[in-house]
Amino acid sequence: MSDITAQPADGYAGDITPQQSWELLTTDPAAVLVDVRTQGEWEQIGVPDLASAGKRTVFTQWVLNNGTPNPAFLADLKAGLAEVGAGPDATIVFLCRSGQRSIGAARLATGAGLGPSYNVLQGFEGAPGYDGVRDRDGWKVAGLPWRTTFADGAPAGDAR
Repeated sequence: MSDITAQPADGYAGDITPQQSWELLTTDPAAVLVDVRTQGEWEQIGVPDLASAGKRTVFTQWVLNNGTPNPAFLADLKAGLAEVGAGPDATIVFLCRSGQRSIGAARLATGAGLGPSYNVLQGFEGAPGYDGVRDRDGWKVAGLPWRTTFADGAPAGDAR
């Protein structure tokens, strides 16, 4: 396990930066990244790439493409964790677009006895700047590995 110090949070293990999440994912063999964005976001924006860490990302939508909550989120999460071989006490790192939806996912997972569960501050793209562009912070801006998806939208080699 890494020596990462998370920012305290209510209802889950804490908030960590994208750099801290990468450190955790690359030093803790049991740590799993769960991307809770929508399928549309995965297809249009790209996905984190954990291949260099020898891991696969779990893709489970917190909300569906139409903006409604995913009623099967917890079941989908558990299935995705099982698919990548993660046990119920695996460290879970939740990632969304800007670090907001992933808070709810971390709280729900913690309430279900999964984790410890962390939220990635700033998410994959971060909040938009004054010009509306998401190019100020987040996983991508931090220079962490990411890739585009195949033409059919399926993140290749990853669990969903």
